Amino acid sequence: MKRKTWETDEILEIYHQPLMELLYRAATVHRENHDPNKVQVSSLISIKTGGCAEDCGYCPQAARYHTKVEGNNLLTVDQVKAQALRAKSNGSSRVCLGAAWRNVKDGKEFDNVLCMVRELTKLDMEVCCTLGMLTENQAKRLEEAGLYAYNHNIDSSEEYYKEVISTRAFEDRLETIGNVRKTSITLCSGGIIGMGETVEDRAGMLKVLANMYPQPESVPINALVAVEGTPLEDQQPVSIFEMVRMVATTRIVLPQTQVRLSAGRTQMSEEGQAMCFFAGANSIFAGDKLLTTPNPDINKDMELFQELNIKTQAPFEKHAKREPKEELTPALGENPRWTRPGHKIERNELARQRRN
Repeated sequence: MKRKTWETDEILEIYHQPLMELLYRAATVHRENHDPNKVQVSSLISIKTGGCAEDCGYCPQAARYHTKVEGNNLLTVDQVKAQALRAKSNGSSRVCLGAAWRNVKDGKEFDNVLCMVRELTKLDMEVCCTLGMLTENQAKRLEEAGLYAYNHNIDSSEEYYKEVISTRAFEDRLETIGNVRKTSITLCSGGIIGMGETVEDRAGMLKVLANMYPQPESVPINALVAVEGTPLEDQQPVSIFEMVRMVATTRIVLPQTQVRLSAGRTQMSEEGQAMCFFAGANSIFAGDKLLTTPNPDINKDMELFQELNIKTQAPFEKHAKREPKEELTPALGENPRWTRPGHKIERNELARQRRN
């Protein structure tokens, strides 16, 4: 079967359909590729919080902005294992380990992360990591440790990306994704809406994701949670109808992908979330916090699932478990020169000045 190449105009045409037509089409695609009454539940553990050197305009973990985030050093393997066991007992099949790093650096901390991956995989949980940019060798070592998925969001369209982040280039995101794709690790990559981008930017982001081959196995759709002290603190929340349109469009252009309803769920009613599930969302993050921003309590999620008669997806339903290897490929001690574009973003600079 010939591979489909998407154009921005085609995606915009889908996005702008009458809502009921869009919902019907997305729900049809969803049912053709997934069980419409099953949702995958993930939990996110911040294994290293705050102090990041990047200038991402949406992120309260950037050291240059004055937010109320309390930083911490890398958690121990035992601390992470305890949190993962708690998440598993609450119904999560996947645990995602997030570190506020620009990029992975070979050494003791990365070795500890590899140990975390190995131990959590032994718990029969899908393990995902989001650690920033990484090299081919580092991706290989994560694969050998048993990593199931790697998250590396492209955030927005290539054009609007430059209006949000100046300390790394869009191309670096794609290079890291390419390094992940040289392994058997599945890819989790999506973005954020509500940062001041246009609908064209949203379609541009989906175009990049939809034209990847293979397409990402998981695509998180985040609604910006505006945090005081960040450059985007004054952004108004997106409407539920914008979110539904984005989820439905994502489902249509990425039919086999798990579409994850991510940040911003605390701003959605239960009816709004149900509409997103109907439109094709079949994965959520559970737990009272997503790294540093609020998230619905797991009990509320389970009550909603019961009301909707939704079942949780078991681990490794979509892709087989990979057993960790006893010995990993040696580290190369790399020090790659990831891009620093160097342009200035006015609102980011103003937020930085408030910090000082």
